[in-house]
Amino acid sequence: MKVNELKSEGLNKQYKVTVPAADFEAQVNDKIKQIAKTAKLPGFRAGKAPFEMLKKKYHESVVGEVLDEAIRKATEELIKDKKLRPATQPSVKILSFEDGKDLEFEVSLEDLPEIKLKDFKNIALDKYMAEVPAEEVEKALGYLAQSRKETAKADGKKAAKGDVVMIDFVGSVDGVEFQGGKGANYPLELGSGSFIPGFEDQLLDSVAGDKVDVKVKFPENYHAKDLAGKDAVFAVDVKEVREPKAVEINDEFAKSLGEESLDKLKEAIAGRIKSDYENASRMKIKRQLLDILDKEYSFEVPQSLVDAEFKAIVDQYEQAKKYNQLDENEKAKPEEDLKKEYKEIALRRVKLGLLLSEIGQEAKVTIKPEDINAAIMNEAKKYPGQEKMVFDYYLKNKQAVEALKAPVFEEKIVDHIIANSNVTDKTVSVEELYNFDDEAKPAKKTVKKETKAEEKDTSKAKETKKTAKKSA
Repeated sequence: MKVNELKSEGLNKQYKVTVPAADFEAQVNDKIKQIAKTAKLPGFRAGKAPFEMLKKKYHESVVGEVLDEAIRKATEELIKDKKLRPATQPSVKILSFEDGKDLEFEVSLEDLPEIKLKDFKNIALDKYMAEVPAEEVEKALGYLAQSRKETAKADGKKAAKGDVVMIDFVGSVDGVEFQGGKGANYPLELGSGSFIPGFEDQLLDSVAGDKVDVKVKFPENYHAKDLAGKDAVFAVDVKEVREPKAVEINDEFAKSLGEESLDKLKEAIAGRIKSDYENASRMKIKRQLLDILDKEYSFEVPQSLVDAEFKAIVDQYEQAKKYNQLDENEKAKPEEDLKKEYKEIALRRVKLGLLLSEIGQEAKVTIKPEDINAAIMNEAKKYPGQEKMVFDYYLKNKQAVEALKAPVFEEKIVDHIIANSNVTDKTVSVEELYNFDDEAKPAKKTVKKETKAEEKDTSKAKETKKTAKKSA
């Protein structure tokens, strides 16, 4: 095999590879010899047919297979010899291929950049933490009591805010009933804002037995596009009016929630709030770290990876636009400006992904079964009362388990960097802990997108590394 370098511009490499005709023909003959072991020709026992006859019969049919294999092997050898790390699958273009002549083809690829890592001790980070105020615990207790409140039937009472009305309803637009606009024995808390704006207000002062035509207009951004912005009438039958009963917050209330006493319940609530604060603290220090890494490191990034990431962001935007799920910031900006932002985000995602992956490889960061188990436990905690369903989902879905590996890998790399950085603990107010506006320019919306992206960065780089290893 002969290799000539055609181009080397930054990460872009291009080579001309020549496989001598004799070498290619030898590979074809080897393939035919494999076939010969079991091939049957008229007048010959299996495996006993003359090679020349077999060659005449099978030569044309094996050439395509050998061609693919010859190109694959030669490309792998090229990557190994040149110590290349392709960012994506190399592109191959056949230049010349004829019987009895050398096979010539062109290999084009983008190489992964060389990243020289710096001493993490020079990274200065602030770790923010806030104490749990007693009033936050009391407020959470109030929410718990509110969520578990009971109601009692109130005959003859006019419905007021906070009361629950049991209703049957049928919705229509221009006199035609629409799908999903019908319900029976629905418990609606007046003032909860759970129905279309204006709906609940029209049931105030109603009593059991009343029939009310509730006239509303669907919001312009309503999720069902066929109803968005349209006037509707709901024929409502008020079956009952129920008023809430006050829930006494005491030891019995705590026991109903599985705690030994009210003091123990308060401790548990404080622990959960503390955990939320720690998550916010983690988000802030991680954002600081990523912003510092983005600023401190400068290297060329494979354009193919940036293009692929940009396309993924735009596809996500188009999907949100289609279903009227854009936020106000996105709606307010011209699409051209948004796409310019998205290009910057795509570049940052890929850059940080490659950098974190390089750090992870040098630090020999690995994912252990207990790391995945902990991640599944964390996912289960997000769905109180449905933990078993979450565990069963991951037990039966290997792809879901695989999807956890990338964020787990990234978090372990971030832990490694933070552990080797210069970290200063700072106690701040809850408001400051949850204030992310002062950090990470550009705009707030961009920051949000970058935060989501950062969960993917390592997985993208990890896949790139896998591609490079396979190619080598």
